[in-house]
Amino acid sequence: MTKQQANWSPYDNNGGSCVAIAGADYCVIAADTRMSTGYNILTRDYSKICKLADKCVMASSGFQADVRALQKHLAARHLIYQHQHNKQMSCPAMAQLLSNTLYYKRFFPYYSFNVLGGLDNEGKGCVFTYDAVGSYEKVGYSSQGSGSTLIMPFLDNQLKSPSPLLLPALDAVTPLSEPEAVDLVKTVFASATERDIYTGDKLEIVILNASGIRREYMDLRKD
Repeated sequence: MTKQQANWSPYDNNGGSCVAIAGADYCVIAADTRMSTGYNILTRDYSKICKLADKCVMASSGFQADVRALQKHLAARHLIYQHQHNKQMSCPAMAQLLSNTLYYKRFFPYYSFNVLGGLDNEGKGCVFTYDAVGSYEKVGYSSQGSGSTLIMPFLDNQLKSPSPLLLPALDAVTPLSEPEAVDLVKTVFASATERDIYTGDKLEIVILNASGIRREYMDLRKD
């Protein structure tokens, strides 16, 4: 009888979907609250959105234990930055820090797929999208997670950002108003929830603008 090798992995994929949309003076970041493993739902009320600074928010899907470790590391680095510089990190600076942090762990990566959204130094919305090892890009909108293959074509169809190869480079922010962007996010999640078993239960939406941060919630399918 042949010996069966134990098939253990340090990683899991807890599913879920994240979306971020940047506008002229706002940024909308949204994620569902379902956390699963395989065909089991572990909890229906787990927030995937983390506030990193006053004008910077991160949404993460993938392995939530690694996500939590990454959030703790970024919080510690941000605290050190505040003590040294006597100010909060800007969103583009935090985007670079996140890239460096993920790349530093590239040989045993944080299994997390992140979108970072916020306001830049001029008050304009910005979104950065990542892979697990720190490669990132500034975009007008992005999606990560188990439902991203359903959500991205929808966003491409509705928002169609200019090619990064065009010169001179065009601004990536979306032409929608803030309420239109929030409505679009609600629509894409309602659509993705119908087809993706790892997305559902509740939608958490975080809106950043000049007046601060605001949260909205919407119920999704629970099956």
